[in-house]
Formats: sequence, structure tokens, C-alpha cells
Amino acid sequence: METKEQIKQRLTPEQYEVTQQCGTEPPFRNAYWDNHEPGLYVDIVDGTPLFSSADKFDSGTGWPSFTHPISEDATVRKSDSSHGMERVEARSKRAGSHLGHVFDDGPAEAGGERWCINSASLRFIPLADLEKEGYGEWKARIAAAAAAKPKKP
Repeated sequence: METKEQIKQRLTPEQYEVTQQCGTEPPFRNAYWDNHEPGLYVDIVDGTPLFSSADKFDSGTGWPSFTHPISEDATVRKSDSSHGMERVEARSKRAGSHLGHVFDDGPAEAGGERWCINSASLRFIPLADLEKEGYGEWKARIAAAAAAKPKKP
């Protein structure tokens, strides 16, 4: 297991601030808010698969938004009363990385949740690179979901 200092040395200052100190990156000025490429989003700290591009949607908030994580075992929800409001924080289960927050204003047809996630907490692996990056077991699932997802106009 890496120490906080080792993680700090490996991540960018923004990635460290977001994942280790519960920071938030600026909306519309982050890597994945407008990414529509098929692939897998993994925890920037330990590489755990977290979200599929098939579950990503445009929430208009300026952050990547997902209807749900790729597996309920990959994430945990925690109560967050910072900033004078009650919210649900999303964290990666294994590394404990702060990812963002979960809201109940997502698409009703997909369960109604919006996982509002900081790009700085994620690494995106395009569908074509899944095998060479060691995530080959996800390729068929991501490809099938991408083929079934309506294309953005």
C-alpha cells in the first residue's frame, strides 16, 4: 500500500487535492466533462474500475456525470455536511479516494441518480486500449454498451 507521500509524489497537485483532501476541480475546465469516447474510467490512485462510458451522461454541470458506478463494490457513499449542506460523498472503496458526490437529480429512466465526479479523480482508458492497459476483461462489456448507447448528435 502506498503512503500519502508516495501518492502525493505520483499525482499532480490537483489530483492529490481532489482525491486526498476532498477538493473540487473547476466545472467545464477538466479533462472528462465533455468526453464521449467509449471506454473505462478508473481510480487515478489505484486503478480500480469505477465507471463505464455507457453510463455517462451530459448533466450540464461541467463535471463528468454517471448514472451509477460500474460495480457497487467499487464505491462507497459517505455523509458529507461540509459547505453548509447535507450531501452524499462518493469515494472509491479500495483506495478511499474522494471522487465527488451523488445527487438524486439524474435521469429517472436510469434510476434517478447523478454521480457527479471530478475528472482529477479518474483516468480514462479508451476502448481500444483496454487490453494493453490490463483491463481486457472489460472490453466486451464496454463495447456492447457503447454499441447500444444512442450517439450524441
